[in-house]
Amino acid sequence: MFRRFVVLIASTFAVCFAADTVRIVEEIAAKVNGDIITRGELARKRLEIETEAKKQGLTGARLEATVKEYAANALRDEIDQLLLVQKGKDLNISVDAEVTRRLAEMQVQQKEPDPEKFQAFIRDQTGMTYEDFKLRMKNEMLTQRVIGQEVARNITVSEGEMQKYYEEHKGEFMRKEAQVFLSQIVISTEGKTPEQAAAAEKKAKDLVARAKRGDKFADLARENSDDVETGKNGGYIGAMAKGVMDKSIEDVVFKEKKGFITDPPIKRPNAFLILKVEERFEVGQATFDEMKPKLQDILTEPKMEGKVRIFLTQLRQEAFLEIKEGYIDNGAAPGKDTRWKDVAQLKPQTITKEEVAAGRKKHILWVVPHGRFQEPVKPAATSPVSDKK
Repeated sequence: MFRRFVVLIASTFAVCFAADTVRIVEEIAAKVNGDIITRGELARKRLEIETEAKKQGLTGARLEATVKEYAANALRDEIDQLLLVQKGKDLNISVDAEVTRRLAEMQVQQKEPDPEKFQAFIRDQTGMTYEDFKLRMKNEMLTQRVIGQEVARNITVSEGEMQKYYEEHKGEFMRKEAQVFLSQIVISTEGKTPEQAAAAEKKAKDLVARAKRGDKFADLARENSDDVETGKNGGYIGAMAKGVMDKSIEDVVFKEKKGFITDPPIKRPNAFLILKVEERFEVGQATFDEMKPKLQDILTEPKMEGKVRIFLTQLRQEAFLEIKEGYIDNGAAPGKDTRWKDVAQLKPQTITKEEVAAGRKKHILWVVPHGRFQEPVKPAATSPVSDKK
């Protein structure tokens, strides 16, 4: 069934006071601890559901039923997600590295190394700003981590169950193309004098030597890589298929085993690149051992649904929760008073999401070459992995 987490609203006005004027900011539907759910958020989510359902081919009565089902559960789903995100923060769970890695993998899969074009692609595909999309991804990952930590850990799946499922669904675990999972350290030479470039080369060679001696590659990347985005994630790039990278690099990494580190560092037009093969898989049948983590997830999920709802009911019991009259939380905790009692006063917004996005540093993927895209809007910055002119 078509389902996803979404955001909800109620109908009390939050206002901002400026000089002698009153400006309506948003209409509030529910308050969940320190957060609110607004009518505008719910309306946008409803539109997203409808748009996505249409993309999946739903029309007429089926489309109407899908959107109606969403609308009936919208407030419940939004409260669920807020409570899980808040719990994740209380538990000091961080998913920033996972978000960075997933966005990097998406950028690689789209074969789009230019960050501005990749962000435009996200806007075109989702209708959201890049920052909104990134926040949505972060919240979804955070909810998954909380559920995994607080609920799934109490559920066991036996080796026999996994083996049985694997044998019955072997066709689902066929790899259609070879993959290699990479991490990188980038030592930039852009804008440097010959002497500085020589020092950068020496630094790269020293890092290779340290990695091969046994120093943790992820630590070396975090401390030394000039690609900040992947550096803070331990240099991890993710899965790469053939045809994405320069052939000279593919010829190396696709024939080497797990743990291989490029030695000497690969010289690019404006950087020295150190790659590590984290994992590699050939075309064909994935083995049972390779699929164990995925099998664990597949078989855990159906066992979790009832337990997740129990956990969310518990979070509701512990939460400060007020719901505007006319809105219904289908996941309400029995006996808990959630009647609306006062009007929230909101501070005026002082900075836009666009301003936040503009102030962020660009993310450059160094292993994907330029010159492979169909609709260049403007000349892309030269990528260290490509030496094509």
